[in-house]
Amino acid sequence: MTEFAVEFQLPADHRSPVRWVLSHLSRHKFLILMMFLGAFGNAALAAAVPVLLGLAFNAAMSQPEPLKTIGLMSVGILVSQLVRAVLQLGRNFSSAVLGERLERDMRQELYISLLGKDMTFHSLQPVGDTMARATNDVHELNLMLYPGINLVIGSANFLLMPVLLAPGYHWQLLLAPLFFVITYILALIRYLNILSPIADRVRVAFGAMNSRLAEAIDGIEMVKGAAQEHHEVGLFDENAGEYRDSAVEQGKMEARFLPLLLLGITQAIGFAHSLILYRAGFIDVGDVVAYMGLLSLFGFPTFISLMAYSRVSLGLAGARRILELINSKTKLDRNLEGHQAVIDGTIRFEGVTFGYVDGAAVLQDIDFEVPSGKTVALVGQTGSGKSSVAKLVNRTYDVNKGRVMVDGVDVREWNLDTLRRQISIIEQDIFLFARTVAENIAFGVPDASKEMIEGAAKSAQAHEFIMSFKDGYETVVGERGVTLSGGQRQRIALARAFLTKPSILILDDSTSAVDSATEDQIQRAILQTAANQTTILITHRLSQIRWADMVVVLRKGKLEAVGDHRELMERSPAYRRIFEQYEAMES
Repeated sequence: MTEFAVEFQLPADHRSPVRWVLSHLSRHKFLILMMFLGAFGNAALAAAVPVLLGLAFNAAMSQPEPLKTIGLMSVGILVSQLVRAVLQLGRNFSSAVLGERLERDMRQELYISLLGKDMTFHSLQPVGDTMARATNDVHELNLMLYPGINLVIGSANFLLMPVLLAPGYHWQLLLAPLFFVITYILALIRYLNILSPIADRVRVAFGAMNSRLAEAIDGIEMVKGAAQEHHEVGLFDENAGEYRDSAVEQGKMEARFLPLLLLGITQAIGFAHSLILYRAGFIDVGDVVAYMGLLSLFGFPTFISLMAYSRVSLGLAGARRILELINSKTKLDRNLEGHQAVIDGTIRFEGVTFGYVDGAAVLQDIDFEVPSGKTVALVGQTGSGKSSVAKLVNRTYDVNKGRVMVDGVDVREWNLDTLRRQISIIEQDIFLFARTVAENIAFGVPDASKEMIEGAAKSAQAHEFIMSFKDGYETVVGERGVTLSGGQRQRIALARAFLTKPSILILDDSTSAVDSATEDQIQRAILQTAANQTTILITHRLSQIRWADMVVVLRKGKLEAVGDHRELMERSPAYRRIFEQYEAMES
């Protein structure tokens, strides 16, 4: 687990799903006490009804004027059930609050953990499956508490009452309750052992179905553009069928719940036994009535446990899936005790080798240095590793070998927050949040004033088109900025970068979607700020390459040449070929 997660999350035991749930619940001892007291009081007062009925029945059979006793028993039943209703309310309320707090805390812990994971984890983990775990699986934990565990605790107390009260009529009457309790526990253990893997399959199938749906929706433009709607519906139907089959299998298992049969056997044994004792003169008729009423209490755990233990099993399956994400190892840490300073901007790559997956290096033995305040252009064919170089500077990824140094300090030795706050990177795939334009620009500086936001937008040549919107800076853009053109998204992203006033600015082909006139204006804005920052340009625009202080040429993940434009045109055939290719693209 990353230090980021450790810093913000509540203390929890991650050794197993049960320990994890219990460590969260242990913070709410008062609510747990209320739930247990309410459950015991509810069961005890439920048992009071057959006991009082038995006394009333005996009075009717043996007393010459039984109405007074029967009236007292009636009042006793009324009062006991009123008190029982209050206790039951307290039990249900406390368990419901526990469930909501558990869901809140675990959702927060999962969210914090996900934010602390490195990009390798997020690249390999399907978004739809993550969303299924963060929403549905977390909610299953709520349902596990209420009604699940709430009913389990209640049913356990109902199991207890006949065992405690039956011997009061005759010790032999303990046999039937003991038979039921023992066989019920054995049947329940078998049921849970079979149900647990089925519940796991249900949750996994739901995650796969949700993952496919999220992928299709995220790529809806591609799906429609290729006219593959029917194909995607078929794939989703296949995943939905897997989920349905798993749920049906769970239902079949629940239908074979053995305690339903055990209840009938127990009541038959108990009734026969009590009649024998009555015929022998050991108990009265009212005792037989009360005893059978006590045995009927077993009906609650029998019928309700079918749903309750299913909820518990699904909740634990969800907990296992959530804990799997939280416990997923990540190589990236925030290094809270690491180096903290204002970045001057000198960047050095020393023998850097890097690959997104083991055994597949995209960069090999890269060595170059960018002095503070200089502008460097990274050029090369597609797939040469230009974007990978940029992502190593702010530790989006860590090198496999060698060192990336900022101001002479390995980036892994920097406090990660300090490092990233002073580096802005604008990638080709611009991401905007479904928030206002102002909020998107101020994302890196949440407390920025209106004047600061507008100033950054003007520098990025975005102010004019923003003001053309009906609501100006308060215009809410669609998710990922889909309501804006590519050029508008790029300029908002540039404004966001300008506002942070970074010591290192990385532009990954960030003006590709703007026209030449706008690009010239943006380029002048970049030039104005470049003196106060180190700028890395990943570009094929000749104008940007020419005004860069130095050019780094990459070819197939290796460093081909380093120098300024004029030097490289004279001594680097690889650079000349790339430059000529870029000229052909622009002409």
